[in-house]
This record gives sequence, C-alpha cells and structure tokens, in this order.
Amino acid sequence: MLQYKRQNFCALTALSVVIALSLVLSLGCAKEPVWNALNQMVAQQQKITFKERADLIDTGIIPNLEPGKVTNKSTLPTVEFAPGVKGVMYWGMGALVNFMTMDPDAEIQKETLPGDRLMVMLKGSVEQLVKGEYVPMEATEVAPMYYFGTGFVGYRHCLYLEKGADNAVKAGPNGAEFVEVYYPIRLDYMTKTGAIAPTVKEGNYNAIPNFPANEIFNWWDIQTTQLVPNTMCWSRLFNSKGAQISMLFMGPESVFGHHAHPEEQIMIVLKGECDEIILDGKQMMHEGDIVYLPSNMIHGGMMGKQGADVIDVFWPVRPDYQALEKARNDAYHAIIPAGEKPVLLADGATSTAANSKKMPGLQFTEGPAWMDGKLYFSSMWFDIPAGTWELNPKMSDTVAMETDGTYKYISSGIHTNGLMAKGNGNLVACDMAGHRLIEMSPTGRIVKALCASMADGTRLDGPNDLVIDAKGGIFFTDPQFISTELKRPWKTVNYLPAGSNKAICVIENLENKEFGMPNGVLLSPDGKTLYVNNTYQNAMKNSEAQNWLYAYDVNDDGTLSNKRRHSEQFLHVSEYFVEQEGTVSRSSCADGMTIDELGNVYVGTNIGLQIVNPAGEYIGMVYTPTFPVSCCFGGENFDTIYMTCWDKIYSIKTNVKGLVYPLK
Repeated sequence: MLQYKRQNFCALTALSVVIALSLVLSLGCAKEPVWNALNQMVAQQQKITFKERADLIDTGIIPNLEPGKVTNKSTLPTVEFAPGVKGVMYWGMGALVNFMTMDPDAEIQKETLPGDRLMVMLKGSVEQLVKGEYVPMEATEVAPMYYFGTGFVGYRHCLYLEKGADNAVKAGPNGAEFVEVYYPIRLDYMTKTGAIAPTVKEGNYNAIPNFPANEIFNWWDIQTTQLVPNTMCWSRLFNSKGAQISMLFMGPESVFGHHAHPEEQIMIVLKGECDEIILDGKQMMHEGDIVYLPSNMIHGGMMGKQGADVIDVFWPVRPDYQALEKARNDAYHAIIPAGEKPVLLADGATSTAANSKKMPGLQFTEGPAWMDGKLYFSSMWFDIPAGTWELNPKMSDTVAMETDGTYKYISSGIHTNGLMAKGNGNLVACDMAGHRLIEMSPTGRIVKALCASMADGTRLDGPNDLVIDAKGGIFFTDPQFISTELKRPWKTVNYLPAGSNKAICVIENLENKEFGMPNGVLLSPDGKTLYVNNTYQNAMKNSEAQNWLYAYDVNDDGTLSNKRRHSEQFLHVSEYFVEQEGTVSRSSCADGMTIDELGNVYVGTNIGLQIVNPAGEYIGMVYTPTFPVSCCFGGENFDTIYMTCWDKIYSIKTNVKGLVYPLK
C-alpha cells in the first residue's frame, strides 16, 4: 500500500505520486483506479451517490493528461499539421480536443474524417469544406458596450461533420483559431504527438446530435442552459453522437458543489480563474489550464471575483444535460416557434428596406410603438464616432414604417425617444432634447405638450421611456442622458396623472444608489406592477441596482412601494474580464422592453432580446447581429416583436400576443 500525507493539491500529494499507476489501471490491468479509495471516502463525506453507465467501455486509449492534476495547455506539445497549421491536443479515453491555429491563407488539405467532428470558431475566419463546397465561418465578437461601440454583437460559427464526411479548411486573410472535438478519437492525430495508437473499441452511444450535420450555425443562437439550479452556471451545449461540448460561464464567486458523473470530463479555462475542487483538495486554475476528470471522480469548483469562462468536453454525451437543454428549448419555443429567426426589415446604414427600395436612412433607432398597422419609432442622432454621445435634435427624426420595411420620416428636428399609442389615434412621445412629453399625430404634427415640469416646478431633464396605465396616467423614466445641460439633482422615474401637466416623482435616485440609469419601463397585464430596468450596473460608484429588472407595487395615486428584484439580466461574458476604470462598470445595457398578455417580459440588451417569465425566471434570448435597443409587439395579430437595432429594424414572429397599451 502506498502511504500518503493529505495536503493541498497545489503541491505534490499521494494522488500525484500514483497518477502514472492509475493510467495503467484505467486500461483494465486492475479492477479500480488508485484514487478510488479516496473518491469513496469523499463520497461518504459529501453524501454523493455514484451513477453508472452500462454502455461505458474500456476503449483502450491512454489519456495524455494525468487524472485529477491541473496542467497548462502551453506545456503540451505543438503539432504541425501543414505549413502554417498548428494544433495543441489532449484527450481522455473517448474524445480528443484540438486547439487549431492557422496562419493567414494556410490550408488543411481535403481528407475523409475518421470520426465525428465538432468545430467552434474562436478567432478569425476560414473557408470550410461542407458537402463539396467551401463556405465561410468566422468569429467576430466585438466590445459589447453599445455606448462606446457599434452595437454589433458578432458571430461565433459552429459546425458538426459526421464520420466519413470530407473535410478541408482554408484560413482567411487574418488567420484563424478554432477548437475541434473528435469522437472517436483520431488515432492519426494521437500519433502526431508521439503517442502509440492502440486498437480502439468505439462503443455505441447513439446520442442524438442537437444540431444537424453539415449546417453552419451561430453559437449565439444556442439557448443557454442553467446546469446548476439557483446559480449563475450557464452553458451552451453542442454534441455529436458520442462527445459533448459545454461552453460554460460561471459567474463571479459562484460555486459548483461536489458532484460526480459517469461521463469523463476534460475542462479548460478560457478566461478567469477558479479553485477546482478535486476529491478532497483544491487546485487553482487560470487561463489555459486543463484538467482531466475520469468517470465518477468527485470534483466541483469555486469561482474567483471575475468568474470563469470554460470549455468542458464530455464523453459520452451527458443525458442529464440533454434533458436540461430540452426543458430550456421547450420553454423558449413555447414563445418563439422552433426555427423562427429575426427578419431584417430595414437596414438604415445602407438605406435599404426589405424589398430593396431605397429609403432615407436611419441613425440610432429607439422607442418603437405599433399603431393602426404601422410601426412608429425614433431615429436619434448622436455623435457616436466621437464617443461623446452628444445629441443633435436637428438631425433626428420620427419614423413611420410599413410591414414591408418601407418607411418615411413623419417629423424631423425633434429628438424623440420612447413612443406609445395613446388610444385616441395619436402617439405620446418622450421629447428628450425638448425636456417634455408631447402628444403627436400619426403624421408627426405636435398636438400639444403634455408635461414639461415636475410638481415642484423643476424642469424635466430628458424623458426616455414611458408606459400608459388604464387611467390615462403616464409613467416615464428620466435618466439624464443629456450630458451637457443643467440637471435636476437626481435621476428619476415619474408619474403624470391623467389630466395633469405636472409630474410627480415616484422613484428618486437618492445618493445615486437607487439606479445607475433607470431606462425601460413597463406595466404588468393587471396594471398592479411597474417594471423598471437599469442600463448600467455602476454608472455611479455607489449604485446598488446592478443589472436587474426591478418590480414595484403600483398604488392608486401612481406612487410605488415594495421594491424588489424581479430578474437579473445576463451580461456579455467579456464584461467580466475587462478591468474598467472610472464609474462605468459591468453592464447589460438593458434598454427598451415589451410584455405579452401572459406577463412575459422582453428586454433589449447588448447580447440580445432576453425573455423572462412573470416569476422572473429566464426563458431564453433572441439573437440579432446588431443588438436590440428597444422592442414592441405589433403586426396584424399583435404576435410579432419589432426590434429597433441601432440603424436596423428586425422582426420575429411569436406564439403569443403582446399586451395592448393603454391598459383597459
């Protein structure tokens, strides 16, 4: 018997001493691996019950990573596949992972795949051979902060090719990086590292791939699945018949408790760090660190202050993850029909409508409202290239659009933002630069000013978004986006009672803690709950609002009570790994919202249109290449969501109907 002294796994332990023996044991030379005794002890302490898979076989493959020991990808040999084409590989007993780097214009010659191949682009672009034709794939994610960027979310293309398919890759002008996962393990790849390729038993797992073979799709179109209840542990899953990729993000200081599963797992950290729990110890993992966890080895994780962005590869495919993914997709497709994708109606950057008719052009689109068969929205001019976001009312417009994407300006020279049908054939508009709420006809004529000041006599700063209740009263946000003018002391949410021209403050951003930037505002179907979202987590250093949608009870006089967190908005993963100076911190850029008859809420954010149910539970996300700043329901049956996406307008059909305002 080997004797050992238990200590932190960051140092040498008995486990690391006998790792080499465990590799031999895993080949069937002994009944159980050396680490199993400690594994059983931890299982008793943590009350973990092991599960077995009858289909899990000894493949004859020796993993090139030591079980339970963290190493870094940089320590593994680099293999040259062709001129300018290099890869770093690691594998367990059933799946091989290869991080491929291609120089500009480098090529992988045509080959016949000996196993199923999952491919995820990480950087650059390629021309990938699919069914005899070269098709483009790319990874083009950009900085997500819409108030400094372009609003473009980006692509991360993925592809599944089956065993026996032809494969060839040509790198683009800037080169490319991608990860590929093979099941069964490619023996020719193994031998390139100097490993001995044995006679392999493949097994028969017959998992159903979750994306069709030979069809390129965007990683952003995969709905995120929560892997651990009540934690920020979300993954996009992608599997072949025998291997599964889990592209996982775990939020700051979240915990993945002790657990075990019969599938082997290989984990690599892309960004961030975590204390990986392995048996009864912990090992710190940083960017590029890898760990191999054999079947039923107990493990877990404790995230650092930035969280961790990781890739897990499982062999065979985890049926529990497939069940969780199915539940997520079922909930999403109850609202968004399966296969339904956003339709580009108008591209204001090229001044082209969906029917290719030339149109006058759009700037930063906002505040959509549906009325009498048309979509009305604001086209707001900001000095975005200079990064100042200074507005210019003279260059701003209010727009009316037909269902075919053709549109016209109904007014110019007014910097409108949020719009809403009033119920009398006119629109209520937030005139930001004019510091007022106005009533506007369908032709753009200003009927009257509704409100320009508060009950205390102070002027409105810049009304942003609004919602009309059953009494005809108007809730509106005033987040002080106008940066160069004299302001009231605090950012506010206000209520204009019906028949009055003086608003009352119902949320005052006392000590800059209530909200960083109160923005989108909605009423529930029964009119008893007001929702307010927060655009920035830390626009003020002391802001406590973070990226949450908040709910309030609405009192008879329009005042609010019982503030509570309703739902947290997801952030762009890169937000967690950028150290930002000053007062602006992590942000979902949550902006305009809409709601359906069932009470599901739709929030425009910088990673897409996020959907939550009335209980605040996340349902899913509609991806648009340019992120949706705001949204509303409309269409003939009021079952189409229209999204204003910077200088573009998208729509998507749903299985639900939008809530009609003003409330009845």
